[in-house]
Amino acid sequence: MKMKIESLSDEVLSCLQCGFCRSICPIYEQVGWESASPRGKMYNIKQLTQRSFLDSILRKKIDINEDFIKEMYLCLGCGACEEVCHGGLNIQDVWRKVKTWIFEQGLMNVQEYRQMHDAIKAYKNPYSEPPEKRDIALPKNITRSKNPEVVIFQGCTDSYLKQGLVQTAAKICEKVGVSFTTLGKDEWCCGSMCFTTGQTDYIKEFAAHNVNAIRGTGAQKVVAPCALCYDTLKKEYPNIVGDLPFEVYHIAQFLEEMIKDGRLELTTPIRKTVTFHDPCHLGRHEGVIDPPRNVIKNIQDITLVEMDRNKKLSRCCGGGSGCNAGFSDIAQALAKDRLNEAHKTGADILITTCPIGRMHLNQVAQNNGYIKTMDILELVERAV
Repeated sequence: MKMKIESLSDEVLSCLQCGFCRSICPIYEQVGWESASPRGKMYNIKQLTQRSFLDSILRKKIDINEDFIKEMYLCLGCGACEEVCHGGLNIQDVWRKVKTWIFEQGLMNVQEYRQMHDAIKAYKNPYSEPPEKRDIALPKNITRSKNPEVVIFQGCTDSYLKQGLVQTAAKICEKVGVSFTTLGKDEWCCGSMCFTTGQTDYIKEFAAHNVNAIRGTGAQKVVAPCALCYDTLKKEYPNIVGDLPFEVYHIAQFLEEMIKDGRLELTTPIRKTVTFHDPCHLGRHEGVIDPPRNVIKNIQDITLVEMDRNKKLSRCCGGGSGCNAGFSDIAQALAKDRLNEAHKTGADILITTCPIGRMHLNQVAQNNGYIKTMDILELVERAV
């Protein structure tokens, strides 16, 4: 059943128009347009859903033009606005529903998002790579178990852009004696990008496929190195397919558990000062704040310092919701802001737990001489 814009009337009427969301919205920080802020978007949607009798007589209506659509898509899905919303609104749900409505009306005009949607549909990943290439992320000398405790959900970015995180996760599993497997070509994109851009026409098929593929391994746990994959599997899939027949862990939670159980010992000192960037989909969306910090603190001789904006109020890196593809200038400006914030701490390395964020921050850092970003898996590999 198609989305009806009028169904959002209760949510938009609940918006207090107080403007607290503007103070924390990374998009508003960059562009400064009221219409691009959460408050401005809520006001515009209200005009769509709440036309009065007088509006009808005077034939007043808001135009669904290219600027309106662009500004609705000019959103990182970071969720910062919800943290300060005095009305307690589920703002991310509103944005998603509006984007779904725009998509279903055939009005979506961000070409880069359309291309990613089509690539995921055709190739099961946003990079238009053959599904068989997922297996390349895991070397042949690493043995997958036929009776695994854990499925490592690779994610598209690490699988196809060769960041090596899946390989490191597999090596750690071997070291701590946890049997594991991957889905290889049977792993399809989790669909995070489709959710955040409202292009959900095939998401039920993808969710059902991935859940069935994981179920077929017999594993009781799924471990995701990617914050977006973790958030999608943990929160979105149960709404589509019902209760999952397995537990979903982010790699930081898995590492923390292995350390607590005494199965993973970090014996190699790392004499560095590091700071941690909370991925939006891990910290704000899922509330996973302490596990990555606890892992870092278990490394000998390391010093962890915090940026001014951290944990649930962490500043978005700019890589979310495909923003780096659709609005690259804004995405890069946001990455520079976050890298500058990390630099001010005096840290040698910026640690994160999201392949997309790591890639985005490092691309900007390399071009501008900023602090290097490293995934927590890379850090742990050095400390083992």
